[in-house]
Amino acid sequence: MVGRIPSVTVSAYAVEEFTDAEIDVLRRYFTNLDQPVFALVNLPEVVKGALFARYSRSSKSLRRLFLDEFVGELDIEGDATIDATIGLARAEDLYEKVFVEYGDDSVAQLGGVHLACEQASNLLTKVLEWGRMASYLEQSTRYISYDTRIGGRYIYYRDPEILSSELGTRYVGDLDRLFDSYARLAPLMQDHVRKVTPKSPGDSDFIYRTAVKAKALDAVRGILPAAAQSNVGMYGTGQAYEQMLIRMRSHPLPEARQYADLILTELRKVIPSFVRRVDLPDRGGEWSDYLADSSAAMEDLAEDLLDESSAPDRDAFVDLVDFDPDAEIKVVASMLYPHSHLSERAIEEQVRRMSVDDRLRVIKSYTGDRRNRRHRPGRAIERPFYRFDVLADYGAFRDLQRHRLLTVVWQQLTPAHGYTRPELIDEAGLTDEFDAAMERSAALYDSLEPPFGPQASYAVSLAYRVRFNFNINARAAMHMLELRSTPQGHPAYRTVAQQMHTHIAETAGHRALAEMMSFVNHSSESDLERLDAERRSEAKRNA
Repeated sequence: MVGRIPSVTVSAYAVEEFTDAEIDVLRRYFTNLDQPVFALVNLPEVVKGALFARYSRSSKSLRRLFLDEFVGELDIEGDATIDATIGLARAEDLYEKVFVEYGDDSVAQLGGVHLACEQASNLLTKVLEWGRMASYLEQSTRYISYDTRIGGRYIYYRDPEILSSELGTRYVGDLDRLFDSYARLAPLMQDHVRKVTPKSPGDSDFIYRTAVKAKALDAVRGILPAAAQSNVGMYGTGQAYEQMLIRMRSHPLPEARQYADLILTELRKVIPSFVRRVDLPDRGGEWSDYLADSSAAMEDLAEDLLDESSAPDRDAFVDLVDFDPDAEIKVVASMLYPHSHLSERAIEEQVRRMSVDDRLRVIKSYTGDRRNRRHRPGRAIERPFYRFDVLADYGAFRDLQRHRLLTVVWQQLTPAHGYTRPELIDEAGLTDEFDAAMERSAALYDSLEPPFGPQASYAVSLAYRVRFNFNINARAAMHMLELRSTPQGHPAYRTVAQQMHTHIAETAGHRALAEMMSFVNHSSESDLERLDAERRSEAKRNA
C-alpha cells in the first residue's frame, strides 16, 4: 500500500518564450507568463469562453493562442497600465468579514475564475475534473496529434521521483518509444482511412481532411501513455476551487499535490479570500489530513479483507448492478405531483391502481414532442437511479468521466484487464506494432509498480481497460447516453452508452423510460464519424 508521500519539487515544465512586445500584452491578462497554471483576468466573459472553446482543439498553449488569434480582435490600449502578473488589487473587506469571520460558504459561490491548467498528465486531468461544481474543457486527442516535441521532448509527464531513481532512464526511453510508435502509425492510419473511404464530390478538402484525421487519431490514441500531457481550461467558483484544492492536497499522486500548490498560488492573486482556508493547518490542513487518513485506512482494509487472486475480467462489459423495480410507478407519481394537492404517498397509491395505458399517457404527455436531444423533460425523471459497473478502455473512460450529474468512482489504471485494439488497426496491417507498444507499456508498469505505486500508472497506455462505476439518475442518463451514442462519437464510448441504454430497457425492464431517451443512437460505426458534424459546421461558417 502507498500512504501519504512527502511533497516533491515541481518538475521542469516546458516554458514558452515571448518577445518583449508579446510580454507587454500578455501581462495585462494572465497572472503569470512562465508557469503551467495561470488565471485569466481583465477580459470580457465572452472572450474567455471563446478562448477556452478554441483551446480544446488547438495544440497551442492558451497564451500563444490568445496572441495569434484573439488580440487582433480586441481593443487593448485601455489596459496598458495593468499588470496582472503581480496580482490585482481587490476590494475584499466585505468578503473577508463575511467569509472568514462568519464562515458563510455560500459567499464563495459568487466569485469565479477562468483558470488554465497546462501540461497536466492524463492521470491528473481526471483529478482536476472530479468536482461537480466547475466547468472543464480538455484538449482533445481527436483533433490534436501528439507527434510533436516541445524543446526536443515529447509531451508527457516526467515524474521527478521516477526520474531520480534507477528506473528513470528506462522510463524516458520506453515512453519515447511509445510516442515514436504513435508518430509512425498516425500518418499510416490516415493513408488507410483515405484509401477505404474516398472523398465525396460534395465535400470540401478541409472537412474531408478533418474527418480523416479524427478517425485516424481515434484509432491510434490508445498507444499514448497516461503520462501524456494535456491542457485543461476550467471555470469555477471560489467554493469549487477550495474543495478541489483540499482534495488534491490529500491525493496519493505527487503530481496532484504539487499542482495544487501551483493552482493555489494563482488563485491567491485573484480571489485570495475564497481560498484562504485551504492551507491553514486547523482548517483545510485538517480536512486534507482527514481525507488522506481515511483513504489510507480503506486501502489497508481492502488488502486485508478482499481476495484479489481471481483472474481479472478480460472482456469489456457494462453491468447494471442495481436499480429500482418500481421506478416507473414512482416516476409517474413524481410527474403528477406538482399538478396536484395530494401527498406523494397518496399519489403513488393511485398510480399503482392505474392501468398500464394510463401510466403511459402520463409519461408520453410529460415527455412531450422532443425535436432534438436538448429538449429534456423535467426533474421527475431524476427519481429513478441506475448503478452500472463498467470495464472499458481508459480513453473511453476519460470522455465519460467528465459528466458531472452522476457519481463516478474508478479503480487504479493498470494493465491487468487487458486492452482494446481497434478493428481499424488490424485492417491497416498495423497489429504487430500496436501490440508491441502494449507489451512495452505493461512491462514498464510492472517494473514501476512495486516502488512507486500509483505513479506506475503513468506508463499504462490509454488502450488498457479500467474498471469504474456510475450511479446515475434517469434524467442524467438521458443526457449522457443521447450525447455519447451519436454517430460522430468515439466507437469505444458509443458502445458503453448503447449497452447502458439496452440494460435500462431490458435488464431493468424500464421500457417506457428507455423510450423517453429517443435520441440514443444504436447504429453501427460509420465510415467517418466526424464527417456529418464537419459538414454542418462548414454550412454554418458559409452562412
